[in-house]
Amino acid sequence: MLQETSFWALSEDDVLRQLSATPTGLTQAEAEARQAASASVRLKPQRNSRPLRLLLAQFRSPIVLILLFAAGVSFFLAERSDALIILIIILAGALLSFWQEHSAARAVAGLLALVQITARAWRDGELRDIPADHIVPGDVIELSAGSSLPGDALVLEAKDLFVDEATLTGETYPVEKSAGTLAADAPLAKRTNSLFLGTHVVSGQARVVVVAVGKETEFGRIAHRMALKAPETEFERGVRRFGYLLLEVTLLLVLAIFAVNVYLERPVLESFLFSMALAVGLTPQLLPAIISVNLSHGAKRMAQQNVVVKRLASIENFGSMNVLCSDKTGTLTEGSMRLYAALDLDGQPSERVLFHAHMNAMFETGFPNPLDEALRQHRSFDLSGYRKVEEEPYDFVRKRLSVLVATPQTHLLITKGAVESMLTVCLHAEHKDGALLPMDQVRESVRKQVRELSSQGYRTIGLAYRDLEAIDRVSKEHEAGMTFLGLLVFMDPPKAGIVDTIAFLRKLGVSLKMVTGDQGLVAAHVGRQVGLANPLVLTGSDLRGMTDDALRARANEVDIFAEIEPNQKERIIRALRGSGNVVGYLGDGINDAPALHAADVGLSVDGAVDVAKDAADLVLLEHDLSVLVEGVREGRRTFANTLKYVFMATSANFGNMFSMAGASLFLPFLPLLPKQILLTNVLTDIPEMTIATDHVDPELIDRPRRWDIPFIRRFMLTFGLVSSFFDYFTFGVLLFLLHATTGQFRTGWFVESVLSASLIVLVIRTRRPCVTSRPSASLLCSTLLIALVTILLPVTSIGSFLGFEPLPPVFWAALLGILLAYVAAAEWAKTFFYRHANNGR
Repeated sequence: MLQETSFWALSEDDVLRQLSATPTGLTQAEAEARQAASASVRLKPQRNSRPLRLLLAQFRSPIVLILLFAAGVSFFLAERSDALIILIIILAGALLSFWQEHSAARAVAGLLALVQITARAWRDGELRDIPADHIVPGDVIELSAGSSLPGDALVLEAKDLFVDEATLTGETYPVEKSAGTLAADAPLAKRTNSLFLGTHVVSGQARVVVVAVGKETEFGRIAHRMALKAPETEFERGVRRFGYLLLEVTLLLVLAIFAVNVYLERPVLESFLFSMALAVGLTPQLLPAIISVNLSHGAKRMAQQNVVVKRLASIENFGSMNVLCSDKTGTLTEGSMRLYAALDLDGQPSERVLFHAHMNAMFETGFPNPLDEALRQHRSFDLSGYRKVEEEPYDFVRKRLSVLVATPQTHLLITKGAVESMLTVCLHAEHKDGALLPMDQVRESVRKQVRELSSQGYRTIGLAYRDLEAIDRVSKEHEAGMTFLGLLVFMDPPKAGIVDTIAFLRKLGVSLKMVTGDQGLVAAHVGRQVGLANPLVLTGSDLRGMTDDALRARANEVDIFAEIEPNQKERIIRALRGSGNVVGYLGDGINDAPALHAADVGLSVDGAVDVAKDAADLVLLEHDLSVLVEGVREGRRTFANTLKYVFMATSANFGNMFSMAGASLFLPFLPLLPKQILLTNVLTDIPEMTIATDHVDPELIDRPRRWDIPFIRRFMLTFGLVSSFFDYFTFGVLLFLLHATTGQFRTGWFVESVLSASLIVLVIRTRRPCVTSRPSASLLCSTLLIALVTILLPVTSIGSFLGFEPLPPVFWAALLGILLAYVAAAEWAKTFFYRHANNGR
């Protein structure tokens, strides 16, 4: 491979020849052939939704695998028909889950295509936007500020190119890159002619040729060895803890039942199958499918609200989010900066300041920014006698941008940047009459001007120059001994309707925190304009003097984080998360990627730079907080519907299986055969598969909700006990009042189990009385359909094959009375449970 021949030590011609490429790129046909060849080395293959693998994934549960094994043993040693029925029922449940997950995967794949990360590549002699995972070795691509590298590459041409390699080398500062040839033994950090996967362009432009992709890149080899995976979300953590709870209960119960049945000298294989079937009934094995379906339905509905979901689990986090951190510019404000004034030392409008600022903006070629665009559009000047010689791009450490301009008389270095940063590099200040004053004499008056303007919501930057005479190369070191010229004042009004949007978010229990690089007084003024009354401001300099523990203790009460440096954003997010919040972060800039990764929910916009869009969990198709309001609602609907399944699985199902386990200890026969238990489980799961379509009551959306395992445990015990009470009551009626035979007992118990589990769905899906909360048509129809199938099954030949038999009318009357009493008792228990739960909060 070319990667192994130290491509950075080869000439441009040698690299292109070995790649069978040209400086104008590949043909489309060549690229497609190479794409097929490189498919196996891709780091992030497309979501695995191939039908066969997805179907096989339905059998990953250890309990299901053990049950399959036991059924296979019974096929050879016991009743073959029973084993066959068990296998068919397991397969039917797997097919049901597969169909739902496959449909969900296809829907999500369509949504992800809306926010695909692309690269600008030369194909067939034309510059085209190509999906990043379709880039192949030999592709020639164009890079600009914000571009993410789709692979390792060699620089062919570069102009003021600076790249952030922190993900690969740990280097904090952007690294300058240029074309050239290096020694073969050059270490990674010194390969200035090479670019690497996982890094991104901070400023400048370049044309590069891709030499490796996926696992064959520097980053790919590290990631592949470490088998990196995305950090666990709040929702995924809740699912895992819920799984542990069920595992503990299931193992204890199943082992106890198996041991007791063996002790009672019942057939070992039948006892084992019975225990395993109970385990299937106790474990909500459809939970993964239910989650996938809920999330895909939520993703489709959120797409209708102009929010595209890239990572499904983030939907639940979106609903649980109680803190949203957002930049000011473009989110809370219009984002279209306008130049308000160019002021001299006395605070008066100055043509000289405006002209020099215009030159700086016209000649800079770094990443696009609204300040330079505002300067260009404000007014035109004749620059025919001026030309750009050199540039020192902006970076987030020095906070300055310098352009060396050849004027008719000399070479002039014109620098603009953050006011405090500019004051530190100036020795003199130019008065309007041309006199040069010592900087120490005017420094405080400049700062006073800035404070006054900032308190009115204006953003200010400083402007300075230095005569470099014949020098034609500049560096950061030349930004010294400068002459301060004046201030540039910009305005960015709040967005229309932003006050109402923030108020709506507040009503939903989501507090907004502004995280901005702007001066504290500017940020505070804008904060008051958008509805943050008397905002508490914490600045970047304050942050530097605080320990992590101190920041965690104070972060909740801060409304605005101002004058924040890029590397402080991630620290703020982690502090807020550490103090118990579910945090969302909305960012679209080059330096937002670490904070987006650190947040529970990373949010970006469709027009963001690639590195921000790639790091985000959700992408807004409109740069507007108002689209978040419905997005938050949708996330909470999805979370509420997921919890409905959890509650159903841990109430009626748990109660029935617990009762069956207990009954097996004193009955002279098994209350249900293993195949009947599995059939019960499949039938009760069918209505629950429609939960994703169910309506959600408004009170379940009005505030953030999170996984609460103690709450779920109390719910399981409360409703499980109610279910078990009526189960044992049914046992008593069937045995002592109706004197049921073994077949009648199993049939009556099967009917009561399925009907009670189906009807309880309609009760516990809402905290209101069930008659006042309308279920979705799908849920209601599927529930009624399963009830009908359950009633008719005992009189069919299939029912006879499964071990059921017709019931006399008196049995049906008794079962109907028990079911009505059970629903009434469940309604009373629900009222008592939620009243007690609310009083305890």
